[in-house]
Amino acid sequence: MKKTCPQTTPSIDFDLRQLEVFQKVVELGSFSKAGEAVHLAQASVSERIANLESAVGAKLLDRLGRQVVPTKLGELVYKHALALLDIKRTVCLEIGDFLGVRKGTIHLGCSTIPGEYILPNVIGRFGKQYPHVTVSLAIGDSRDIEERVLEGRFELGVIGSKSSNKTLITRELWRDELVLAVPASHPWAGRKTVSLEDLSREPYISRESGSGTLQMVEEYLRTAGGEGIESFHVVARFGTSTAVKEGIKAGLGVSILSCLALDTEIRAGILKPLRVTGLQMSRRFFLIKDRRRTASPPCKAFIDFLLASSKQEELPKSVR
Repeated sequence: MKKTCPQTTPSIDFDLRQLEVFQKVVELGSFSKAGEAVHLAQASVSERIANLESAVGAKLLDRLGRQVVPTKLGELVYKHALALLDIKRTVCLEIGDFLGVRKGTIHLGCSTIPGEYILPNVIGRFGKQYPHVTVSLAIGDSRDIEERVLEGRFELGVIGSKSSNKTLITRELWRDELVLAVPASHPWAGRKTVSLEDLSREPYISRESGSGTLQMVEEYLRTAGGEGIESFHVVARFGTSTAVKEGIKAGLGVSILSCLALDTEIRAGILKPLRVTGLQMSRRFFLIKDRRRTASPPCKAFIDFLLASSKQEELPKSVR
């Protein structure tokens, strides 16, 4: 009678440097770009990926022409690679903190308004107190920032609407007001208020889907019994507040925007702010962090600095 040998699971092993290279290839979609990011020749990048795939025993990347994309297994490995590399980074930073060395890079994602109009000043002041800490700031819409924080691409996020995701720790930072902006030459420019009915007939420039500003405007309109932005005469949808402002200046339409975004134009007399009758539209900006991740020492310092700054800072009031 033949004896059957028990099947053994193949040994899978890899090192963190391979994972670092693999992470960059996935994020940049290119071996050459990944090589530049990790300071390796393209041939060395290919060799490390080949060794990693050999160790795993399956393909992790598909080459689709010039684009490189992860396979299903590659997506799984990428997710865990982020977690493992985050642990490595945290250990290195904590060792440095223990030894009295406060340095590193904080990856921060922000929605448009805080990213363009608040954070640059805050980061500048933080840099004077912590000169060896670099803050890498990326700007996107609130939904995108939230997803990237959950994926581990950003340590922190600052967004324009409160997240309902229980995985995120949320802290309130600043308050802002939303107002209707019209050109100085507009027939409404001399008024303080405009009715919702009149506004619904005026050419309107909307922010894109996923924008915190758009989400807040929609909520206020529906609370007031309206049908949301879709009931307006929407003539364009733009991805940034800057683009919306330029559209207003060009006479394309009017729009509801943050006072922070309009402050310079209002002071210069280029745009005029109005309130919508019956709508007192305010909003808040929130700091978000994945509760599953351990904050690095520089990240903890930045959180403390940000919370302290938000209590001290008075944001501009454009409608008086």
